[in-house]
Amino acid sequence: MIRLENTSKTYQATSIETLALRDISLEINKGEFVSIMGPSGCGKSTLLNLMGLLDRPTTGAVHIDGQLIETCKDKELAKLRNHKIGFVFQEYHLISDLSVVDNVEIPLLYRSCTAGERRRLALEALEKVGLSARVKHYPTQLSGGQQQRVAIARAIVGRPQIILADEPTGNLDSAMGDEIMKILEGLNQHDNTTVVMVTHDEEKAHRTRRILRIFDGQLIH
Repeated sequence: MIRLENTSKTYQATSIETLALRDISLEINKGEFVSIMGPSGCGKSTLLNLMGLLDRPTTGAVHIDGQLIETCKDKELAKLRNHKIGFVFQEYHLISDLSVVDNVEIPLLYRSCTAGERRRLALEALEKVGLSARVKHYPTQLSGGQQQRVAIARAIVGRPQIILADEPTGNLDSAMGDEIMKILEGLNQHDNTTVVMVTHDEEKAHRTRRILRIFDGQLIH
């Protein structure tokens, strides 16, 4: 589902060049639940951004579901991202003046869906994360754990094959973090969704099928 070949990423700022990732090669198969660990600043989020088509590698190749992204134009990448990938972040990135259900519908605005179909899919996604009773609430009326569940519903509303989660439990207490992990595990086990999660939490990482460790921009085997 995800394949990187000798992938590196360098950022250039005036006279300073920063090598964020160095010669990364890896494969993540369909239906895997993989965690990425490493110290702050080691390149974890950069790696996730490459997998999520939010950035392009400086050298090397990235394949998503067999498609080489270097050959894609920006519009093609946006379409591929919208249909194949759902994102969950440590910060929930909900729009405060939109209701829960309207927040969840946002990814579908970029598809040829009717308003009725958008609403139906959003309600189904909210039911899957246990928030059917909160659809008319606003983000400020929810707890942190509930806001993260809304963010997961928004990520899965388009039925993506891949979920990329960047520290999804980082702002939550242990009980709420456990709830989020159970939702991700359910998506992986019951829907065969490929899940890649960046985390600093060893206990949560060991609940995934495989741990990738990054240090100074390199994959540690």
